[in-house]
Amino acid sequence: MSSSHERSIEVDLLRGIALIVIAVDHISVSVLSHAMLHNYAYCDAAEVFVFLGGYASAAGYTSISARQGEAVARRRFLKRAWEIYRAYLLTAALMLGCGAIVASLPIASPLVAESGWTVFSHRPAQGLLDIVTLRQQPFLSAVLPMYLLFALGVALAIPFARRMPVAAFALSLGAWLAAPWLAAMLPGISAWPFNPFAWQFLFVLGLLCRLYPVPHQMQVSNVGRALTGVAFAVALAFTFVKVCIDTHPSPGYMKQNLASVRVVSFLALAWLCAQMVRAGSLRLLAQRLPAVVTVGREGLVCFVGGTVVSIVADTGVRLAHAESNWFGRLAGDLLAVSALLLLAQGAAACKRAAGAGARTRTPPLARPIRVLSSARASREPRDSRER
Repeated sequence: MSSSHERSIEVDLLRGIALIVIAVDHISVSVLSHAMLHNYAYCDAAEVFVFLGGYASAAGYTSISARQGEAVARRRFLKRAWEIYRAYLLTAALMLGCGAIVASLPIASPLVAESGWTVFSHRPAQGLLDIVTLRQQPFLSAVLPMYLLFALGVALAIPFARRMPVAAFALSLGAWLAAPWLAAMLPGISAWPFNPFAWQFLFVLGLLCRLYPVPHQMQVSNVGRALTGVAFAVALAFTFVKVCIDTHPSPGYMKQNLASVRVVSFLALAWLCAQMVRAGSLRLLAQRLPAVVTVGREGLVCFVGGTVVSIVADTGVRLAHAESNWFGRLAGDLLAVSALLLLAQGAAACKRAAGAGARTRTPPLARPIRVLSSARASREPRDSRER
């Protein structure tokens, strides 16, 4: 991927695809979810999203620091952490609200238990305190506290990785290997669905890939071609095992602590994807799917909105008693994807409107200062001739 400060359209495409897949995967009656990554590999859209989060964070931090300095970049990511925390609280409130609504409907839905509404309704004060302090994370909001910690750590991780990339990798690898023990030392974190000590490894890998991209010459060398062959063989072998042998879902702790098989599965697919980027095929696909690229660019909004979209689609299919109707379930999937695409377009339009409004608001003294400066510039040649 490009090493320039320009935003990568390939990264935005992959982030958009990951967000759409996350929304579809959380529709329990989905048809399209059977074609998603978790059925053919030992990883899913979560690995993709976290890795690309590290990549995009490194790109954003280095771009801001190059233009405006390290201090501005640090403040920007502190602000980003606050934005993620607010998004987490909003998502938690939406999940509890959806759980309360679904509980009042004449349907049997696993969402009522998963949302945490039943427990929250019996102890609302304690439940609210646990949510605010991140001890309890309602359904689908659990990934955001992990991202909050990552955003807070970016300002330390990137300068360290720039100076000592090998040490940064080794430290991250060690934390991943010790993740279950590290989480056990902090009881509040040990119950998180995503152990941040483990998942930081993929985030740091994405960060390092942005700071130190694999050279084109290496990718097309004999070593690069051999790695491509190995990655293809690993991906194919995992697909065979998932489809033909290990058809049961993986235990939850494997995802919580980012099991090694998930890392290997993801890295094989990531290398193959990098070859698609090098060949230009991913850029061509991104140019043909601008709506999906927009979803990737409006990641936080689409993640929060996607949680509600998933629940509404799932509940709608159940209310229509179409759980056993293939076409009805597919219609729910397509409506959910369409709603997410529309949400991204709306968020992008609002951002453009806000940017245009900011540009038109000129400070009162800015225009006279510019006029005075231009007048002085126009007088300088004449004054010098007079002298």
